[in-house]
Amino acid sequence: MRVFVKSFGCSSNLADGEVLAGCLAEAGYTLVDSVCAADVVVLNTCAVKGPTENRMIELLKRVPASKKSVVAGCLPLINFERLVKETRFDGIIGPAAGQSIVSVVKRVLDDDRVVALKEATRTQPSLDLPRFQSNPGISIIPINYGCLGSCAYCCVLFARGKLRSYGIQEIVDRVRKDLASGTYEFWLTSQDTACYGRDKGTNLAELLRALDTFDGKFKIRVGMMTPNTTMAILEELIQAFRSKRVFKFVHLPVQSGDDHVLKSMRRFYSASDFKKIVATFRASFPEVALSTDVICGFPGESNEAFETTLRLIEEIKPDVVNISKFFARPRTPAMKMQEEYVPISEIKRRSTLAAGLAKRIVFEKNQRWVGWSGDVLVDEVGKVKGSWMGRNFVYKPVTVKSVCNLLGKTVYVKIARAFATHLEAEIVD
Repeated sequence: MRVFVKSFGCSSNLADGEVLAGCLAEAGYTLVDSVCAADVVVLNTCAVKGPTENRMIELLKRVPASKKSVVAGCLPLINFERLVKETRFDGIIGPAAGQSIVSVVKRVLDDDRVVALKEATRTQPSLDLPRFQSNPGISIIPINYGCLGSCAYCCVLFARGKLRSYGIQEIVDRVRKDLASGTYEFWLTSQDTACYGRDKGTNLAELLRALDTFDGKFKIRVGMMTPNTTMAILEELIQAFRSKRVFKFVHLPVQSGDDHVLKSMRRFYSASDFKKIVATFRASFPEVALSTDVICGFPGESNEAFETTLRLIEEIKPDVVNISKFFARPRTPAMKMQEEYVPISEIKRRSTLAAGLAKRIVFEKNQRWVGWSGDVLVDEVGKVKGSWMGRNFVYKPVTVKSVCNLLGKTVYVKIARAFATHLEAEIVD
């Protein structure tokens, strides 16, 4: 039977989707690249934001009635009621389902209607399970599931649960296996990589040191780190980041520059804590690329608080700023703050201002790279024919043109042009 598997959302969910596809392929199912060609459609969903949930619902509505459908991922645990009310499905399973997807698909094909969510927030599939990698050179490794947070706006906790870390040896064995098969880039991912190991008496820095003992050429990208859990291991983390294998890239979501808003959000750090972390990384790695996230219009956010956030962005000058409009998510504490809701028109105004400021700053920062020469690891085929996308040592996206297949190769380039989204370079012989 033919199965179409499509994943959405964060890198953790993409990693889960690769395992779903790998387990189904190993079980004898044929993976196809379109809904039309499939007997069963598996959508590995995301529902972190309202617009994302709406998109998932619309995609599910478009699955032809002639196809069996399975809804996987976070949406079933975030808004099961809406799935039942607005969509048609034959099977439902939560995130990180691993091998369980095989029995669900089999039962669905036998005309059973399956709802398998009972253990969803406690699952932790083996790192040895087969995968169907979207990019053969990049290995996405979930180092833990869940987190230690209780953010007032976040519904992912309902889907991913509390912290469950893999052991260092499990991750080391996975990396060793992937290196032997030709992997050259590893993404360490989770809901919060900085809380990794807190349930096992270890931490992210120790994991990075363990991964730095391998021979061979490869790079490591560390995923999102929450500021308060990062503060707890900051000095160790700085030392671990000194490895040439670790991209000098830090994803540190601030969400707001105002301490009162941060407290309402249940973010357990202050704006000054965030700035201290950034300053500490920049003191050791002056060119470190900083990515951050900002939510506009959280309940109770005054215009003065929003202006404080703008000043923080202007002061810190991140390399990437992900701007989100606040959307109340089901069952979250923020959903009960109706009396403090910011009008939708005002949220749109603020997000437009923040996005404009971020775009200007990012473009200005990228312009500073023009003229830089150095190595770039090519890890993607470009969008334009004959082009390739790679990353330099701070994970800046760099495009080059070549008639040769550069995938997985390290090329020496000189940056010629800068854009708000990427850098353009020429290969230097």
